[in-house]
Amino acid sequence: MTGFGTSAVHGFPDTQLISYEEMVATARTITSALKSIPCIGDGDAGYGNALNVKRTVRGYIQAGLAGIMLEDQVSPKRCGHTKGKAVVDRKEAFARIKAAVDARAESGSDIVIMARTDSLESLGIEEAIERCKEFIRLGADITFLEAPRSKEEMVRYCKEVPGYKMANMVENGLTPVLKPSELASIGYKITAYPLTLLGASIKAMQDVLQAIEKEEPTEAFMPNFEQIKDVVGFNEYYKDEERY
Repeated sequence: MTGFGTSAVHGFPDTQLISYEEMVATARTITSALKSIPCIGDGDAGYGNALNVKRTVRGYIQAGLAGIMLEDQVSPKRCGHTKGKAVVDRKEAFARIKAAVDARAESGSDIVIMARTDSLESLGIEEAIERCKEFIRLGADITFLEAPRSKEEMVRYCKEVPGYKMANMVENGLTPVLKPSELASIGYKITAYPLTLLGASIKAMQDVLQAIEKEEPTEAFMPNFEQIKDVVGFNEYYKDEERY
């Protein structure tokens, strides 16, 4: 559950115009549809101080999310591949992750904690790596160093930081887009493609609307109606309907 995508479907850019409650409500909708598929949710900067972070973690657990990502940007945060980013100091960044780990332990439930740093751009690779190391020491399960500008920075991060690491592949963004096999060979264990489906959907909608405007056929832009019904769940519904 990306903050960028959730903001977009609400009609906003990813600049934290979406609230905690809107994110939790979206998480409930997603997890109820996914059923048994695990989902990691973007927790932004935790929506306040360390106590707000604890509430956010508890809320995401209750919504059925399998993981939460928390970052060290100042609030309001913004997409990691856009201008105007700033990060909090180490003390506040570490307090957020410690609060998240404590909230998980206190809840009696489990949730994967992904700790993200956006400090590379303003403070450099050394600071970003040190923050990731401390995130792991505090109990984060995965680290995410956002927006490395080169493959060399990606390799260094994976070499120097222990634990599981996530790569973020944003087409036409700041980070080189590498093949999954190459990312695995570097040392990444999980990869996000947060804009790939959104971007492809936007392009597809623009293309089909242009075809309609030109009074051209639209069938070639889409699967047939039977396939559409299957994807949205009609066939599964029909099977259950026959049982009762």
